Amino acid sequence: MILRNEDIGEIILEVPEGHRHLRTTIYLKDGEEIVLQEATVANLVRAFVGIKTHPLKKKIVLKGRKVDERKEGFAEWQLMED
Repeated sequence: MILRNEDIGEIILEVPEGHRHLRTTIYLKDGEEIVLQEATVANLVRAFVGIKTHPLKKKIVLKGRKVDERKEGFAEWQLMED
């Protein structure tokens, strides 16, 4: 699936009531909704900036991994550079 700007009706970024982390909801014009958690968007943005600002890098691959030993407050599943 490719999301083009013309496919998107609205994007809302918010901290939902009762939560601590940002959520991004993409409302498509066809009625479908895509919800991204803060960590997902943060990793996407970090990779995007990494490619756009690096003089040679053309690709970054992020893979979902379960991290048993992690900092306090970090999720068990992380998107990590391959």
